Amino acid sequence: MQEILVSVLTPCYNSAKTIEKTLECIEKQTYQNIEYIIVDGGSTDDTRNIIEKHRSRLPERFTLISEKDNGIYDAMNKGIGLASGELIGIVNSDDWYEADTIEQIVKHYQGNAKEVVYGMQRTFLNGKEKATFIYHHDFLPEQMITHPTCFVTKEAYQELGVFDLKYRSAADYDLMLRFYESKKVTFTPVYRVLSNFQLGGMSSSQVGVRENATIRYERGFMSKKKYRFVMIKSRIYEWLHG
Repeated sequence: MQEILVSVLTPCYNSAKTIEKTLECIEKQTYQNIEYIIVDGGSTDDTRNIIEKHRSRLPERFTLISEKDNGIYDAMNKGIGLASGELIGIVNSDDWYEADTIEQIVKHYQGNAKEVVYGMQRTFLNGKEKATFIYHHDFLPEQMITHPTCFVTKEAYQELGVFDLKYRSAADYDLMLRFYESKKVTFTPVYRVLSNFQLGGMSSSQVGVRENATIRYERGFMSKKKYRFVMIKSRIYEWLHG
């Protein structure tokens, strides 16, 4: 197996309750040539102390920056700018990889300059496993692929751009559609669980529903009638459950 450098980013902010599991998943990786970058938004809880407690067990190539940012996508963009790896993955501070995730990514990576390697995602709600799934990239105009499993080549980011900060929740979908529409990016699916994801964040909120619909509508992947229906339904749901 080729020994390429893989960068992994963790954006975080006041993540003391969850980040330990994320750090442990990096420590347990069966693939060793890893660069790990944590972009902390200036946490005021015990997050940085927990990171420091794990420092000796984290990869030798380790960077921690802690400063105010403009949200999670801004933190991700900062990490991408710092990354030296040929492939870049992002694991949020309440999610975790399988022990062989990076090994599987490198094994299936085809070596294209612009490539996204992605796989199956296991989701949890209130501590219980809810679903395990993968959405194929051929259907990106209809459905986002499992972004927490994605590893993207540095060159794809450099040529086609990073996360658009105008989105609060769906910048990952916008980015993957940009890659898809460019016809320059190879998407490589891996039919194994690569990431474990905690439901309940911004991406699973009604903000995410509306932003995803807007992205699809503006690109011509959703009719005006369907778009209006989704937006009204989302607002009603938010009103009823708010």
